[in-house]
Parts: sequence; C-alpha cells; structure tokens
Amino acid sequence: MNTSPYPHLQQQSARPVTLGDLRAMKNSGDRIACLTAYDASFAALEDRAGVDVVLVGDSLGMVVQGGASTTGVTLDDMVYHSRITAAGLSRAFLMTDLPFLTYATPQAALSAAHRLMAEGQAKMVKIEGGAEIVETVDFLTTYGVPVCAHLGLRPQMVHKLGGFKVQGRDAADAETILADAKRMEAAGADIVLLECVPSSLGARVAAALSIPVIGIGAGPDTDGQILVIYDILGLSPGKKPRFVQNFMADADSLDTATADYVAAVKSRAYPRDEHGFK
Repeated sequence: MNTSPYPHLQQQSARPVTLGDLRAMKNSGDRIACLTAYDASFAALEDRAGVDVVLVGDSLGMVVQGGASTTGVTLDDMVYHSRITAAGLSRAFLMTDLPFLTYATPQAALSAAHRLMAEGQAKMVKIEGGAEIVETVDFLTTYGVPVCAHLGLRPQMVHKLGGFKVQGRDAADAETILADAKRMEAAGADIVLLECVPSSLGARVAAALSIPVIGIGAGPDTDGQILVIYDILGLSPGKKPRFVQNFMADADSLDTATADYVAAVKSRAYPRDEHGFK
C-alpha cells in the first residue's frame, strides 16, 4: 500500500519533461510545479522533489547578486547560471530568462537565445513584454526557439512602473493583458507566465489559451505555479510578497520543504485565496 505523502515522486520517471508533457498536463488538469534555481545544488534538490520546470530567472540579480532590481543582470550572468543549473538536472525542463535589453530587436533576441540554449543549455527562453514583442516571439519560434512570454508585472520594467505593482486591476488593462496573451500564443509562444495580476484575470487567461499558463501571484486557477526557491525556504530577507508561502517553516529539511511545495501545487493546496489579488 502506498502511504507516501508525496505520490508525485513515485509517479515521476527519469525521462526528461518535454513541452508535450506540459501541454498534456494542462489538458488533463494536472498542475505544473515550477521553481527558480541558480546553481547545480539547488537544481538537484528541485529535481529530487519532482519539480516540472526550473527557471533560471534574472531574479538572480536580486536574490544572488544583492541588487535592488533585475536590470543589472547581463547575458553573461544568465549563460553562466543557466549552464551550472543545467548540470544539476536530469528530469525537470529548464527555462532561462533573456535579461534586460537583450531582445530590443528580433535579431538581438535570436543571438541572445542562441547563447542561452547553446552555452547555457536552456530548453526555453523567457521574455518579458506585450504587443511590442509579438514580432520577436514569432521570429524566435520560426527558428525553433521555445518561448515563454512573461506578462502582467514585468520586473525589468520596475523603474518605468515606479515599483513592483499589481497589474491588470483596471478593466482596460486586464483586457490588454488577455489580448497580449492570445497574441503570444498565436505568435508561437509555448507558455505564458503571469505575474502579480488579479486571480480572476489569471483564471480568464488560463481558460482562453491552449498553452500552459504559469502563475506567480496570479491566483489558484492557472495551470501551474512558480516561486523563487529562496522564498519557499525562508531564506529571502525583508518583507515577503503576498503570494509567498514559507514551506520551510514546518519542514525538517530542504528536501522535505521542496517536496511539500510540489505536493501543495499538485493537490491545489497552494496557492490559497489569501495568496492572490483582487
């Protein structure tokens, strides 16, 4: 009799996760568990826990390098951290951020994506932007680059936005985000990541798209969830975002805390209503 509190661990295989697997999870209603990682040790921890997608985020500019935003992260930084994170993975799908202003033109984006995938061993690149980068997304996917489109709060825009603020609360802004998500899918994006939007908008976007929608502060009804690994382990200093849950608080090890996070996403115990925005 299986009495494991982590049934997803026993169901997983050593076979690497693919985009086809992620689409199948959306279609079947199975939640996709994602976390950030920035090196081989944390990557291996997440692989053991059954994480489906690992993101090498430019959030490393804040949580690793100690900066106030992500805008100081270079392409060389991302290539390095992507490569050393890939070294710790055997199953999880690896996605890496295109950093600030490395995708100002489609050709620049293609060149940067080539480095992240060839040198950094990423399987997908993540790019922040709305309607203004649809042409770039189409260009990348034409050349075989898998793309995750990042909508809602875009941390690389923090100075333009005047801070880390919830997006899409205004009805017109919500419609723009929904329309941009549809444009991204039509341009060939394989995943949409929604950050800091009302839970109701997260549900609308997930229902409107045939590709997986991953949320962070986007409510419980997206197809998957992502958090920063240091946040779920209680390692990040200062005030925590509303959507963060410290899984280390009731765990006896890093492995337990990470597996608890994955289990909570899979069972839909996380996120709860209090983690979302109205």
